[in-house]
Amino acid sequence: MTLTLLLDLDDTLLNTNLEAFVPAYFQALSAQLASHVEPEKMLRALLTATGRMMESHDPSCTLRDVFESDFYSKLGISKQVLAAPLERFYDEVFPTLQQVTSRVAGADLFVEWARGQGYRTAVATDPFFPQKATYERIRWAGFDPAQFELISSFENFHFSKSHAAYYAEFLGRMGWPDSAVLMVGNDLERDILPAQRLGLATYQIASESASGPGPEAGARGKLADLRSWLESTDLSALTPSFKSVESVMAILLASPASLSSLFENADPSLWQHRPGSDEWGLTELACHLRDTEREIHQMQIKLLREQAEPFIPRPDTSVWASQRNYLNENGPAALEEFTHARIQTIQALQDVPASDWNRRARHAIFGPTNFLEVVSFMADHDRMHIQQAWKTLHPD
Repeated sequence: MTLTLLLDLDDTLLNTNLEAFVPAYFQALSAQLASHVEPEKMLRALLTATGRMMESHDPSCTLRDVFESDFYSKLGISKQVLAAPLERFYDEVFPTLQQVTSRVAGADLFVEWARGQGYRTAVATDPFFPQKATYERIRWAGFDPAQFELISSFENFHFSKSHAAYYAEFLGRMGWPDSAVLMVGNDLERDILPAQRLGLATYQIASESASGPGPEAGARGKLADLRSWLESTDLSALTPSFKSVESVMAILLASPASLSSLFENADPSLWQHRPGSDEWGLTELACHLRDTEREIHQMQIKLLREQAEPFIPRPDTSVWASQRNYLNENGPAALEEFTHARIQTIQALQDVPASDWNRRARHAIFGPTNFLEVVSFMADHDRMHIQQAWKTLHPD
């Protein structure tokens, strides 16, 4: 069975020593920008903007958008003024911070073994740094960034690791794998519990030897024990389950973010390209998601909220692509419209009382159901079309 390994970076693949690294980073950055802004003012702006990134749950804005909007306004300096000094900092000064970190013994051997097993490996680090800095830190850990299928950074992620939506966005960026997934990290609050809230299996890096499920934390153990733990584990037991209210909401929130990042660098020709005669192109997918959100999902939620045991219709949307001539629409604009419609859906669902998620209904296709299951069908619909888009973008 294929396994997708999401690997934390700090104090999992790299001994970061945050108590030394963070002050050293702040001091070095303050010194680099001292001719443009006083260090105390820069530090306050940096901390506030980082806090905004940690809190953000807007699928229409990357964390870089969130950071830069707050950081530069607090400084009263334009981004263009600091662009060159920041570039020099990450090229010349940031690499010197390697001295306060150290490599994790055996981490390189574990990743080499996992890749040899055919496992998909990715670095799920909190996306607070630019890609250049994140890649540099991965090299400090003894790796080539090219060894990993995906690495999160603030340019292309929309949520921090404190949100279950971060893990949903990450898996969406990987095409929503249908098989086993394991999140490996040391931090209970940022690596383990949010991943579990999405429905993922977890392995917490700890000082003791590997063990079975522990209190709240899934499996625990040293990184050195992870290979043997995996070799003795039935990987099918690591298959995710997305059935809770929080997991469904996380998927719905993350889907526009995943699609935006997946489509960002797509060859323009792919928007109108159909992979097969009976398959949709990216523009058709974006239009389908937009119209389904507006005309089906929002209608279904309205019925569920306003009626006791409603009948939930599900019109046939498969004919819309040809009937509405989706291929001649503007694909990026349709994706943006889907994002705005999904934000409206999320806002409506956030107001649903906990008791209402079990309210009964009857679905036109699936028969007797309830509020949560109907909304989970929407999340499944997202995952199916993200898989479709990913395969279009990764034909090999």
